[in-house]
Amino acid sequence: MMKSVVLAAALFGALSSSAFGDDRYASRPPVVLSPDLTAPWIMQLGGAPVRPVVYQRPVVQQRGLFAPRVVRRAPVTQQVSAINPGIPVVRQRLEPQFLPQIVDYQTKERPGTIVIDTNNRFLYLVMDGGKARRYGVGVGKPGFEWAGVHKVTRKAEWPDWTPPSEMVSREAAKGHYLPARMDGGPENPLGARAMYLGSTLYRIHGTNAPWTIGSAVSSGCIRMRNEDVTDLYERVKVGTRVMVI
Repeated sequence: MMKSVVLAAALFGALSSSAFGDDRYASRPPVVLSPDLTAPWIMQLGGAPVRPVVYQRPVVQQRGLFAPRVVRRAPVTQQVSAINPGIPVVRQRLEPQFLPQIVDYQTKERPGTIVIDTNNRFLYLVMDGGKARRYGVGVGKPGFEWAGVHKVTRKAEWPDWTPPSEMVSREAAKGHYLPARMDGGPENPLGARAMYLGSTLYRIHGTNAPWTIGSAVSSGCIRMRNEDVTDLYERVKVGTRVMVI
């Protein structure tokens, strides 16, 4: 009798284990891809198009010394970059005047010259026939304004960034500690492209903060949206004359 019970228990255990094993592998849960393209583990399978992801970027405003902060959120759209597939691009609504456009522009400068109007936050690429291609830019903050004439001496795609020692010291005094060097990429402040001006530390470059276009926020460099600086980069050669006014 005891042997029969033991045999039945063993047989039941074997069948149960087999059944549980079959249940475990018979219907696997579906693979769900997060829509967050910034997640490093995401792989876009099958090459299917990815919908833009809209998220809210907080903007903090201080109402008073002891009053609670008020946070409003501006809509930002994130998409896969056409420049480098798989790298997210942040898009935010800009004032219409800062979007790329062809405008009337009378100047004595030759076609192909870049003229940067820092007061109005515009960069002009002079064209034939009294026209120019105009882009919105971010410029130097108060105390970092400059003017002059230089030439594009070098161009770089997804440039590395080495903060100048003066900037490192200045930011450290504010409690902000910068890296000694940063590889090129979507998080790099220089963005997708850079055009170096003369022997200075100034550049026309992209940005990882496109919402700053139209503002005076940089340490003297001229910043553009990544899609705009990439367009300009393809139209400009080393040796191009750049006038900053």
